Amino acid sequence: MIGRGVRLVIVTAGAAWVADRLLRARAGDDPPAPVDVLIVIDAPIERVWARIADIEAQPRWMTDLKSVRMETPGRHGVGARGVATVRMLGIAVEDPVTIVEFDPPTRYAVRHEGAFSGTGTMTLDAGADRSTTIVRWREALVAPVLPYVAAVATAPVFRYVFQRDLERLRDLVEAGAADQAA
Repeated sequence: MIGRGVRLVIVTAGAAWVADRLLRARAGDDPPAPVDVLIVIDAPIERVWARIADIEAQPRWMTDLKSVRMETPGRHGVGARGVATVRMLGIAVEDPVTIVEFDPPTRYAVRHEGAFSGTGTMTLDAGADRSTTIVRWREALVAPVLPYVAAVATAPVFRYVFQRDLERLRDLVEAGAADQAA
């Protein structure tokens, strides 16, 4: 019985390795595919930016982000470093990040420097009448092992999680607007 289990693990690991090599060859020089989500928020771009740029408060709308500890004192901008505690697929990991783009109120990006490397980018565009904001989120995570297989396997889960995060962001921003109007 144990011998069969060991053989199954070896065959499965070998198949995953072959699949990863095939996916890598198909991608050429490109890294694993990113996850892209977007939402339209019924609020001006400045109000949405204020919520996104409040780094320490991001766990209020990013479910898997449990905490953020900024290591760079002062204003947060390009070069600022922090450590996020992220729960990915039920496992808590520390994710050191560096802000690589900070262009108020349109663009915010971090470089992930932990076990999962890559980038996360938020792009904001004002709607046609400037009373709405289009938020695009691109997360390009590279797993430390079998990165191409991992990207294919996790993309549907991450896409769902990130879209729900944007919905929570929308709800917070729009609720804030309702509070200000009252």
